[in-house]
Amino acid sequence: MTEKGFRNGYLSHDELGRVLESWARAYPEVMRLESLTKSEEGRDLWLVTVGRDPDRVRPAVWLDANIHASELTGSSVALSVVQALLSAHADPSADLSDLPAHLRDLLLADVLFYVLPRMCPDGAERVLDRRHFVRSNRRDHRLGKTAPYWKHEDVDGDGKSLLMRVADPAGDFVESPAIRGLLLPRHVDDAGPFYRVYPEGLIEHFDGFTIPTPSFMSDTETDLNRNFPSGWMAEPHQQGAGPYPASEPESRAVTEFAVRHPNIFVWMSLHTFGGVFIRPLGDKPDPKMDPHDASVFRTLEHLGDTLVGYPTVSGFTEFTYEPDKPLCGDLSNFAYVERGAIGFVVELWDFFKQVGFEVKRPFIKNYQERVTREDILRMAEWDRDHNAGRIVGEWKAFVHPQIGPVEIGGYDPLVGIWNPPPDKLGKICDDMTRFFLRLASLAPRLSFGSVEVTRLGADLSRITAVVENIGYLPTYVLGSSKSRPWNDPVRVGLALGAGLELVSGHATETVGHLAGWGGNDKSTTPMLARSMMEQPRRQVSWVVRGGGEVTVSAGCARTGSVDTHAKV
Repeated sequence: MTEKGFRNGYLSHDELGRVLESWARAYPEVMRLESLTKSEEGRDLWLVTVGRDPDRVRPAVWLDANIHASELTGSSVALSVVQALLSAHADPSADLSDLPAHLRDLLLADVLFYVLPRMCPDGAERVLDRRHFVRSNRRDHRLGKTAPYWKHEDVDGDGKSLLMRVADPAGDFVESPAIRGLLLPRHVDDAGPFYRVYPEGLIEHFDGFTIPTPSFMSDTETDLNRNFPSGWMAEPHQQGAGPYPASEPESRAVTEFAVRHPNIFVWMSLHTFGGVFIRPLGDKPDPKMDPHDASVFRTLEHLGDTLVGYPTVSGFTEFTYEPDKPLCGDLSNFAYVERGAIGFVVELWDFFKQVGFEVKRPFIKNYQERVTREDILRMAEWDRDHNAGRIVGEWKAFVHPQIGPVEIGGYDPLVGIWNPPPDKLGKICDDMTRFFLRLASLAPRLSFGSVEVTRLGADLSRITAVVENIGYLPTYVLGSSKSRPWNDPVRVGLALGAGLELVSGHATETVGHLAGWGGNDKSTTPMLARSMMEQPRRQVSWVVRGGGEVTVSAGCARTGSVDTHAKV
């Protein structure tokens, strides 16, 4: 497959679409490309399905990226996963991220992949085009918003919308004497000049005096990652919640797809930055987690540490912005709590480690705690030495139409902080593809251990079938989702050919859920090694009269169905 540039750069919406369309034309047997919906600005929300016979229900994994507009790295990782799968489908001898042969065969034959490379195409396009910060999509339909607020705009016409600094004796920034253009937090012994810093743009509802405090959501209404129907809470409790759950076309389309596909057992959302996996629980401490779920996430933690080098942290204990105040309406919580999937977030790009900072715990401290001047200088030096000086730039004088003399420019954090430099992107794609494919290999796998026909005489026969789950996960996937009404048990059915009549038993027998082999990480040492999991198989029998062919099938909503045939 040809290199399309996503491993060493960030694609526009049109470029991303051309890559996907070219792959769909080249691999029609294994790739389906569809638009989940249109954004408000008319861009397609591209969804890729990879797997032969995509309408055959079987265990599936979901991967989404770029729910936050400036977090572009995930789109490249998503394309990397699709590319690896298509290459392996096309060439049976091709390597698939170092997977052993049996796992490779499992993924290509028995797992479906749903990949949404960019959830916020409108916002991402604005970020790529203008470079200003957009949380999700640049739209705002709020009523009654009459107080002054900042609206990001390219006010000097240079094609970018970065920052403005204004000389102010009460300013809280001072320029570094060592690195031109670098702003440092003001100290009491600084002599000045001093600056206040604002986003480049205009003040809506400007009254001639009031300069509003900047907010990352000032001119956008909804953070899509607060808009999903799981623990949703309106503003002001949850900033960016939107007017109601799934109010946006993007979140609504993803929600509807998830509800129609209970076969999704893994749901991974790609964000930046930080270099960390964020797992459930999002609203409670770890002792409240279902024991089986906890074991599964310990497996994830081991894979993440081994294959990627990122730690795995609890969303509640290490990633709440305010202590004991959970995020509301986020997608990973929707995936885990409402859809029973192994739902979690990856913050790609371990910027803190790359710069040489000590990684703090709880992990949220890395984003929240005020950094020192020495830290900022280290960032600037890293930018100069390892990022081609993309972050720290020049300031140029301009007369702002509302607030007078300013200087515009300063920082462009898109490549370097929010996303890695291009030369680092390929390794992130490789590591995350390897991780995600191994996670997909945890699928539950229904099969028939045996189907036997025993003659009973007088034209009667007994058919005995053993159905089993030979996968890592149980057929219900997670213990916390087992009681969900859509998480139905395994049912075994018997279909009779011509010349056969059912004498004993029901055409469809409910056998309940079947355990997988995984989740037993507490009784594996030589001290007291025991197989503590439930039995992964059930036996069903029927008595039939006559002769002919029978079909035995087994399945549930989470696994799809398998079948086998026998002669009577």
